[in-house]
Amino acid sequence: MNKKKLGVNIDHVATIRNARGEKYPDPTKAAILAEKYGADSITIHLREDRRHINDKDLFKLTKNKFIPVNLEMAATQEMLNIALKSKPNFVCIVPEKRKEITTEGGLNLDRNKKLLKKIINKLNKKNIRTSLFINPNISDIRKSKMLGAKCIELHTGKFCRLINLKKKYKKEFSKIKKCSYFANLIGLEVHAGHGLTYDSATKISKIKCIRELNIGHFLIGESLLYGMRKTILKFKRILI
Repeated sequence: MNKKKLGVNIDHVATIRNARGEKYPDPTKAAILAEKYGADSITIHLREDRRHINDKDLFKLTKNKFIPVNLEMAATQEMLNIALKSKPNFVCIVPEKRKEITTEGGLNLDRNKKLLKKIINKLNKKNIRTSLFINPNISDIRKSKMLGAKCIELHTGKFCRLINLKKKYKKEFSKIKKCSYFANLIGLEVHAGHGLTYDSATKISKIKCIRELNIGHFLIGESLLYGMRKTILKFKRILI
């Protein structure tokens, strides 16, 4: 199987910019550097409250076409309209709560089934590959397939927290592995992400059916201290 791909989430470059209301650091420049140093795609989350990435960032990135853009978005008509207009390469539909600090879990696929199916169908017709950000369970994988998704991204937050706290993680690892193989078996491309560090990414990359890891907060934090080139190259060496 081919080497896993690395998706770099640059949301928190925008977080730093917005802290002072300035035009710098520019997320687009960060994306260009990430691609130069080995990123296979750039992930951005356009939130309802625009707390980091904004509409201008999105359109600037998708217009350049220098690197595949993966747009994370909530399942709303507003975000669908923006996605159809900006035309990112990929869309990942994620749950969103205004008061959360970060995405707290996977989608509830039993809620708004009709809207989810409508969004996925419209994006598929425009050749925008759509994935669903879900918790690692077989039921949600089956539902993702039925809704028309081409891909899933498994939420690794619990797994990463267990590792960070030096607690037993093998049960959660086994769950992610089982779900990855099942999703692959029924024809879904499998990605994983949320909370990944060097340690947790090393472990999760051993699951052969996972094609891509999306990493943001930790990667940007390490880049501030040690440089983006060194950080991305280290992650690229980890992915097997």
